[in-house]
Amino acid sequence: MAKIEIYSGDYCPYCMRAKALLKQRELKFTEYNVQSQPERRVEMADRAPGVRTIPQIFINDRHVGGCDDLYALDKKDELNTWLEA
Repeated sequence: MAKIEIYSGDYCPYCMRAKALLKQRELKFTEYNVQSQPERRVEMADRAPGVRTIPQIFINDRHVGGCDDLYALDKKDELNTWLEA
């Protein structure tokens, strides 16, 4: 089973959209709220240098990027490849 992590925040439409895709695909994920847990934002920045926006998504410790990047992977039928890696 793939390890999926998403750094998100409250009321973030892109975060909601990314999580909706993961749920639609019936994929389990761990969510870190960078607003209620500010230390998670620092962790996110360490894992994805130069990135400050949410959501940030990681699959098996590999940085996917944000919501649009996740949807692009899915559209190109590459999401399953990332999940199996």
